[in-house]
Amino acid sequence: MPIILAIESSCDETSVAVCNNGKITANVIANQTIHENYGGVIPELASRVHQQNIVPAVQQALAVSKVDKTQLDAIAFTRGPGLLGSLLVGVSFAKSFALALDLPLISVNHMQAHILAHFIDEPKPKFPFLCLTVSGGHTQIVLVKDYFDMEIVGETLDDAAGEAFDKTAKILNLPYPGGPLIDKYAREGNPHAFKFPEPQIQGLNYSFSGFKTSILYFVRDQKAKDADFVENNLADICASVQHSIVNILINKLKKAAKQYNCSEIAIAGGVSANSGLRAALLGMQETLGWKVYIPAFEYCTDNAAMIAIAGYHKYLAGEFVNQDVAPMAKMEF
Repeated sequence: MPIILAIESSCDETSVAVCNNGKITANVIANQTIHENYGGVIPELASRVHQQNIVPAVQQALAVSKVDKTQLDAIAFTRGPGLLGSLLVGVSFAKSFALALDLPLISVNHMQAHILAHFIDEPKPKFPFLCLTVSGGHTQIVLVKDYFDMEIVGETLDDAAGEAFDKTAKILNLPYPGGPLIDKYAREGNPHAFKFPEPQIQGLNYSFSGFKTSILYFVRDQKAKDADFVENNLADICASVQHSIVNILINKLKKAAKQYNCSEIAIAGGVSANSGLRAALLGMQETLGWKVYIPAFEYCTDNAAMIAIAGYHKYLAGEFVNQDVAPMAKMEF
């Protein structure tokens, strides 16, 4: 019955979780608000705030789970991908903590962990399944054959879906982070009010750079005719943008499901919290007979619970790393 402490510090959330025999007993997330002043994550500031947050987060996670550090069996941590300075804080703490307690270390791939978040609660997907992983930095369709046997069958060639949401929010002068605000306003608008082009990319890959540019030009041209266009049509613009992005994502996912003859479908990553994407996926469950898996909101954005569950399965497989392990800003599956 292993008890694993997990650390996540890949971007701007400092998160610590405890996994007791496959069950998450604590999942502490310390968000960073300092970046709101700059309209995006500042890497140097993120790493400094991680240094401030990590010890209190560990203490809180242990207290919530009612576990003493002497009861731990292993330390899991995010090795990458992510911001190198942020990763360095988490990896360094994990290595030091493990060394002091004479515990084994477990290295976790952040993107694999997003997918494995589906194994925290019931119902759990059955292998093989397809997972659409969408976040600010990644958009991937992954064929998941086993816990750590995953193949990327489609991915973005440039910008991620999360970037399309955030950049659109910036064009609309919405505060950072803008993705959740677009989702909020979209619920009040007409998704068919404005039409935006869908990138025609071969295979199962995505592209959002041209999509972002089309929104930029659309808003520019409309404001030239009416300076108050955005303010008067904000809900409809947000609803139309969200509808377009979700359609782009779902159309490729449908193509992948047909190509791989797979009806077990999951979503993961920060954008999986988007209400439009969740609704569209549930609609596919009814019309196409998919069995759909959507993570709880707390497991969509970056969190240590997903690192902990990945670490748990690596512990069972005996996959450990040495003290010479180093963080990786870019990390392959």
